[in-house]
Amino acid sequence: MNPDRHSAALHAVLGAAAFSITGACIKAAAVWASNEQIVFFRSLVNFLVLLPWALRVGAQGLATQRLGGHLWRSGLGLAAMYCFFYAIPRLPLAEAMLLNYSSPLYLPFVAWLWIREKPPASSLLAAAIGLIGIAMIVKPGFGGFTSGAALIGWFSGLLAATAMVSIRRIANTEPTLRIVFYFAACSSLLSLPPTLWAWQPLPASAWWALLGAGLAATIGQLALTRAYSLAAAARVGPYTYTCVLFSALIAWIVWDEALDALSIAGGLVVIASCILVSLRRAEPRLEE
Repeated sequence: MNPDRHSAALHAVLGAAAFSITGACIKAAAVWASNEQIVFFRSLVNFLVLLPWALRVGAQGLATQRLGGHLWRSGLGLAAMYCFFYAIPRLPLAEAMLLNYSSPLYLPFVAWLWIREKPPASSLLAAAIGLIGIAMIVKPGFGGFTSGAALIGWFSGLLAATAMVSIRRIANTEPTLRIVFYFAACSSLLSLPPTLWAWQPLPASAWWALLGAGLAATIGQLALTRAYSLAAAARVGPYTYTCVLFSALIAWIVWDEALDALSIAGGLVVIASCILVSLRRAEPRLEE
């Protein structure tokens, strides 16, 4: 492995570890905080971390002719966050992460319908097989409330894929940091009214968990951005799925969670299918 690929792999694993910590912090915060509060403070911390960069580049660095594209990306990404963060406290952490990380399965279909990028037949076949794995995890028709949360978790992955396609539509003129900053700013503004409506007092433990989620997510986002800048997405993508392993380990240690055999088998099918799709598509995954 050349130095760039080695560094890309390390950054991808670091990003995956950071996102697993993000999920754990969200699960911990959800004991006290509403979903609206969690989404808002996750976005706000991300915005505050990026604010020094925005002040340094000034109005010239933030100027864009693609405001509509940024709004589309922000709206879709925010909707994905609401669904994802709803699923995390209601499902085993590794299962919620896996459903969100299934977004590469839907990218060929979304890109085909939205921006007319017809994918190769092999990508469609891999995606179809991956959907079988999703069904093994979601188990539609079983589990009552848990099954409903799993369906919402699955929908977060679909929305994340749509958000990634919206990024592709503006990435030819918009640099990564500008896209991430506009997402953080728009998400903070758009999620504020629901937060005020659903506000509830929070203990100190919840504030620490919310701060940890925002910081860990920002670190993960920057680490993955760096990884994709050093190597092709097809080489980086498989390392991001270590997030599911990290999440399973954290959940087992902290909450004594374990996946059932069918979910484990479905997870392996999903990961294998996502890797096969990624080998055909050089799509970076910018985390919500």
